[in-house]
Amino acid sequence: MRLVLVGPPGAGKGTQSEWIADRLSIPHLSTGEMLRIAVSEGTELGKLVGERLARGELVPDPLVVDLVDERLKQPDCVGGFLLDGFPRTVEQAKMLHAILEKRKLKLDLVLQIIVDAKVLTERLLHRGRVDDTVETIENRFWVYQTETMTLLEFYREQQILRTIDGDGTRDEIANRIRSTISNFSSTNIN
Repeated sequence: MRLVLVGPPGAGKGTQSEWIADRLSIPHLSTGEMLRIAVSEGTELGKLVGERLARGELVPDPLVVDLVDERLKQPDCVGGFLLDGFPRTVEQAKMLHAILEKRKLKLDLVLQIIVDAKVLTERLLHRGRVDDTVETIENRFWVYQTETMTLLEFYREQQILRTIDGDGTRDEIANRIRSTISNFSSTNIN
């Protein structure tokens, strides 16, 4: 399966992505993690995006799209993948569509995790990342609302968007995701 997991910062995308990827035996591709590694390793890409990430801003589309395109060329992505943190805008979604279309592929499903903003802020402040300050969190929420919400409409129109209630325990949310994937496709995950 080729999946995208979308949700605001702190919605549990990383936690649930690892679980989904493990159950479906597909790679979990977190653009945020790939970018943080580039910054910590001081790569050219890391130097270009480091300050933007520290302010909670989106990385320019061409840089992220190139990063994702290169990763999707790897052999472990042949049987499917789970994208976490990409695409975040309609423009990125269109670029991803073009990348997949060249390979005669398409996305199967886009899962949106929804969680109350107050719960999200608490989660983010307690996860202990250096870049999780109140100011940065507020900026990320604003970016999510202004950029990513239009992305959801794009996928809704394609009839591949499904929403998941992200309130509850890790297992409760995983069960909702499992049920959604099973109801959407013939894929049954445990």
